[in-house]
Amino acid sequence: MTYTVYDDIITIKLIQEAQKVLGVSVEAILKVFGEYFFKFCKMYGYDRMLRTLGGNLVEFIENLDALHSYLALSYQEMNAPSFRVEKGADGKMLLHYYSDRSGLCHIVPGIIKAVAQDFFDIDVNMEILDINEEEERTGKKEHVVFLVVQKTYRQMRRANPGRSQEGQDVQRAQEALETAFLRMKEKYLSVCLCPMKKSRWDIVRSIVMFGKGHLMNTFEMVYPERLWIEEKTFCNAFPFHIVFDESLRVKQAGVNIQKYVPGLLTQKIRVDEHFCIVHPQVTFNIFSICKFSNSQFVLKTRREMMPEVWKTKPVLKLRGQMIWMESMRCMVYMCSPKLRSLQELEERKMHLSDIAPHDATRDLILLNQQRLAEIELSNQLERKKEELRVLSKHLALEKKKTETLLYAMLPEHVANQLKEGKKVAAGEFKTCTILFSDVVTFTSICAACEPIQTVTMLNSMYSRFDRLTSIHGVYKVETIGDAYMVVGGVPVPVGNHAQRMANFALGMRISAREVVNPVTGEPIQVEMGIHTGPVLAGVVGDKMPRYCLFGDTVNTASRMQSHGLPDKVHICPTAYRALENQGFEIIERGEIEVKGKGKMTTYFLIQNLKATEDDIMGKPNIRLGHKEASSHGHQDNKTAGVMRYTDSQQPSPNREAEGESTKGLFHNAPSSQHCVALTEDQLILGDSS
Repeated sequence: MTYTVYDDIITIKLIQEAQKVLGVSVEAILKVFGEYFFKFCKMYGYDRMLRTLGGNLVEFIENLDALHSYLALSYQEMNAPSFRVEKGADGKMLLHYYSDRSGLCHIVPGIIKAVAQDFFDIDVNMEILDINEEEERTGKKEHVVFLVVQKTYRQMRRANPGRSQEGQDVQRAQEALETAFLRMKEKYLSVCLCPMKKSRWDIVRSIVMFGKGHLMNTFEMVYPERLWIEEKTFCNAFPFHIVFDESLRVKQAGVNIQKYVPGLLTQKIRVDEHFCIVHPQVTFNIFSICKFSNSQFVLKTRREMMPEVWKTKPVLKLRGQMIWMESMRCMVYMCSPKLRSLQELEERKMHLSDIAPHDATRDLILLNQQRLAEIELSNQLERKKEELRVLSKHLALEKKKTETLLYAMLPEHVANQLKEGKKVAAGEFKTCTILFSDVVTFTSICAACEPIQTVTMLNSMYSRFDRLTSIHGVYKVETIGDAYMVVGGVPVPVGNHAQRMANFALGMRISAREVVNPVTGEPIQVEMGIHTGPVLAGVVGDKMPRYCLFGDTVNTASRMQSHGLPDKVHICPTAYRALENQGFEIIERGEIEVKGKGKMTTYFLIQNLKATEDDIMGKPNIRLGHKEASSHGHQDNKTAGVMRYTDSQQPSPNREAEGESTKGLFHNAPSSQHCVALTEDQLILGDSS
């Protein structure tokens, strides 16, 4: 986030990981990062501010501390480094880098190189001469000394002999111009008039122009013989200033600094008794101050020296420049209160009138007040954005859970229509196949064992059955007690629904043998009945809507189950005709009396002659042993494999039916879906006969 301060440990960790990925040194990564950081600052609108820091690289570096001080008004937690330059000959200089953030000094060459190339069109080489930690400063501070070598235009041209002849001519003309200028200056400087009047050379210098530019180094400062300002006026005009000598004894102070730091002009008082240096973090003595005279100094009042009634107020910070007066052997500190906002002004019991009208601190406080308000608004927006992102992520997870639950209760296309607020129209399916199953002696099992054992047994069995629904592309309709109902061809019509249901029934018989009867310890047995015929289907209810099946086919399928035999798949004549000549072994049971239907000739489904048990159980891709399948029964609803079917006939559902005809291979069978169908006898709660 833009205005959040992150720990340097995070930066170091990122760099270390980049080092592992890229296979380069930490120093190389930091240098490239420094180059990019300069581009980043330009991209975010700081290039104009940076360009105005200085007319050359030395001035730019000398004013970096002032820029950091300004930015610290808005970014209060910014921990910026300090820079000091020692100029040398031949374009060389020593750059002193001070920071309490160790390990990041290699960023500096990248930044300086990018600045030199972009702003001043020069190339620089930098090398580290010394790295140490200075104990004399406030805490341990890393002090790095860089040797900076600037390649001048002349050196760059010599290094590039292929430069055009025109460029060489311009260089020779420039050198001739400088030589002529020096000769003229030596000749006319011998003529000296009154110091307050311009010499003849000054007059010539101000009007003569060579070529397209003014003469170089033509400006000379003129100072008065005496200072035309009285002491009282000076102290009022500059209400915040301190003059102290080499031993740090205060000689003079502005009127308002005396007001807010009482006792400052007491006889023989030292400035370091009332103040401590915050920035740059140097020892409070004349030598250290002179060494950093180009830096901006921030001083803070010592709380123990404040009057007792003022000790609850925030301490006063001053920001300004140290100027050494050689003739008087004194240092003058021209400063202003360091305030970030109107709130800080009020906390120190100060007013804008305390600051001199010519002091830009007035405008800075007011402008920064607006800036701080904008930053706070931006922070709030970023925090809200992050909160919304987290909430959106949680909402997506909850939505996924809800959809998973909804798809487990209703067919997918039906659930999607309900989510969109649409009414799901009831449909007629001309043909489908329904299966009912029941656990043999389930009533005796319930009476002889603990309820948890019954639930565990049913869960293990139903988990295996649910897995089979995905393998064969049939839909789970409902479970009532030990009764299990599935349908093929609804809600998505398919032509081979009877074959799918037959394979599913054979798989149920195999799966049931893997579940143990908690009473006898033997594998449980199930009775299964199948019937093929037309049904009506639709969504019933507003609260917990259910997808229900209606029609005589539901009742007949239930009768096939109730009149069946243990471990047998009992099928009706219509189901027999649908499975005839499809590779199934079927034997005739004969004519039996069916409750509510009269005499019917029924059949038993024995096996699929064209498929192995592994094919039926969906184990071509993932084979699970008996023990593993038993121990992971709760995960059996996951598809291990999907059996491939080819439609033997084209379905012809009523066009009002929801769903689509499926031709060819059934590849992507959906997970087990739930709907509801009640037989006549099941209207009585608990009777699933």
